[in-house]
Amino acid sequence: MEHGWYERLENYFPEHELKSPAQMEELFEEHPAYLREQTDEYLIIYANFEEFIFIDYLLVNPKTRGGGVGTRVIEAFKRRGKTLLAEVEPATRANPDTEKRVHFYLKNGFRKAQNIDYTRETDDGTSYTMDIYYWSPSSTSERDILEQMQVVCDQIHNFHAKRHYGRLPADPDDVLTWKP
Repeated sequence: MEHGWYERLENYFPEHELKSPAQMEELFEEHPAYLREQTDEYLIIYANFEEFIFIDYLLVNPKTRGGGVGTRVIEAFKRRGKTLLAEVEPATRANPDTEKRVHFYLKNGFRKAQNIDYTRETDDGTSYTMDIYYWSPSSTSERDILEQMQVVCDQIHNFHAKRHYGRLPADPDDVLTWKP
């Protein structure tokens, strides 16, 4: 099993945002919606559901970052005509990469779901928050986005999770909250 793609993820994403390589391999092998595309320029791991696409990880090669590669990838996904969802670490001045990620999604037409709180825990119980960004080819409500994120938690984040982590890392009833 070659994990060069996983090493690329480890070198960019915070450890608490990564699934285990074993869980990801099982997702690729057993979940028909979970897919990976990679070139020298980018790596994208996503779940292609009937109504929407969840972008689990999008990584542009640092050598080509800023050259429009990520936008071309997103544009190709938009042409599929489905809502696109992404979990994005909140922007902080302490970590300029977080600001760049938020800017990337906003400049590509994504909106931040203002009514959804999404808080997860690391293996040691430390809470962390992610923001949900979405793009849709037609009008969609944040309630629809919440329902789609519940599917993501159930089918992707929690896929064989008890075997890999001894717990459900993203029980939708615990991690997703509607803010009126």
